[in-house]
Amino acid sequence: MSQNSAKRLRFYDMQPEVNTLYDDVINGLSQPQKQIPPKYFYDERGSALFDAICDTPEYYPTRTEMAIIENNLAAICDRLGHDCVLIEPGSGSSQKVRLLLDRLEPHTYMPLDISSDYLKSVAHGLAQEYPEINVTAACVDYTDPLELPHSTGDLRRIAFFPGSSIGNFEPQEAVTFLGNMADLVRPNGGLLIGVDLKKDPAILNAAYNDQQGITAQFNLNLLAHINRELNADFDLDCFTHRAFYNELLGRIEMHLVSTIKQQVDIAEHCFEFDCNETIHTENSYKYTVTEFQALAHEVGLEPIEVWQDEAGLFSIQYYQLNSSISERASD
Repeated sequence: MSQNSAKRLRFYDMQPEVNTLYDDVINGLSQPQKQIPPKYFYDERGSALFDAICDTPEYYPTRTEMAIIENNLAAICDRLGHDCVLIEPGSGSSQKVRLLLDRLEPHTYMPLDISSDYLKSVAHGLAQEYPEINVTAACVDYTDPLELPHSTGDLRRIAFFPGSSIGNFEPQEAVTFLGNMADLVRPNGGLLIGVDLKKDPAILNAAYNDQQGITAQFNLNLLAHINRELNADFDLDCFTHRAFYNELLGRIEMHLVSTIKQQVDIAEHCFEFDCNETIHTENSYKYTVTEFQALAHEVGLEPIEVWQDEAGLFSIQYYQLNSSISERASD
């Protein structure tokens, strides 16, 4: 790393308190509807499988969102404003934000993620790649209310939350998250967010049931992860992948289905499965633009602009705090 980039890099490990895999699995499998949090999909193999899912012909969100940003980059950057502080909760590899960093030239880029070692590696890489931009990385649980670890002065704050991750929250949880983002960016700040849209259920069902079976491998790998880390004895041959669009609730549901009556042991716990009983592994809510704007409105975020692809599959939406919220916050 160059001396210049080192001066522009700050890393804060705020050691968020999180449940352990053991706690979450035991608690989840003890529920009437067995469940496992989707964050545990992403071990090394799970992350590689997800990258492969993004390249399948059926899975439209990633490439569609990238194309929306690329095709509207000038307009998006004009809305965000140069010399801002660009904050990315759940930044991961920071792949999509590079489109903005190349054009926007923010004063500071602030990736936030819960994986300390991975975040540190990404932050160091970004500091080398963009030596003219300050990089301030913080290991935090971005689903909790956030206090920035480093003063940004009077610089305008923009939160960037791409992908369809907002869909993984239950609607009321999404409102809470949006409220946290509104508090984070303060008056005059903004939120740029990716929102997957409601569409023909056939397109949605295909996206989560690709013909190559990669999504099925991704779902089943969750059990392999638990076997390895907790010395559990899930038989992967006795579970199958199921994903479907629940039109009433407006969400894709992913499940693992027990194909036989069986028993699974994890440490001192024993879990019974009936044939066709499921483990609920993920939800992905889809919204109309109007529906999502109504959620944002609950926390004082007002819609400024929406960019979509021609087929209306996906959207990038930009919000700012409304004037009444801004006035109260500055009192």
